[in-house]
Amino acid sequence: MVRLVVYGAFGWCMEILWTASYALVTGVRGDLGGDSGQLKLSREQRLRLLGHTYVWMFPLYGAGGLLFEPIHEAIRGWPWLGRGALWMVLIFVVEYVAGAALCRLTGRCPWDYSYSRYHLHGLIRFDYMPVWFLFGLVLERFHDAVAAM
Repeated sequence: MVRLVVYGAFGWCMEILWTASYALVTGVRGDLGGDSGQLKLSREQRLRLLGHTYVWMFPLYGAGGLLFEPIHEAIRGWPWLGRGALWMVLIFVVEYVAGAALCRLTGRCPWDYSYSRYHLHGLIRFDYMPVWFLFGLVLERFHDAVAAM
């Protein structure tokens, strides 16, 4: 249970940092529940570094962290390129399945990537491939730190 909470909190923090950084760099943010896609931000709004997440994400990040622990142990000896590629695919799978399940459960997915030209059903963005590749490798280090607690 402690690990689920640690992974959930880590995921929430990373998502808040990601959404704030994304808004700062791109000048847009998701509409957070509206149907207008992305909102353009003024310079002052960008500098506020307003990040966000959803309550639904806490159990998703927590369970995902627990799910990925045995996979990390199994692939620990792989070259980093293979591990990063596998993490990228697995994160896409989890993101897609969780998004589809949340759509069925609540009528809407908390994230909507349909504004992107590289999306699949609005649930994943293929231009995030490098992000998920690197994030998977970061998760390995985080898993090692959590396991050492």
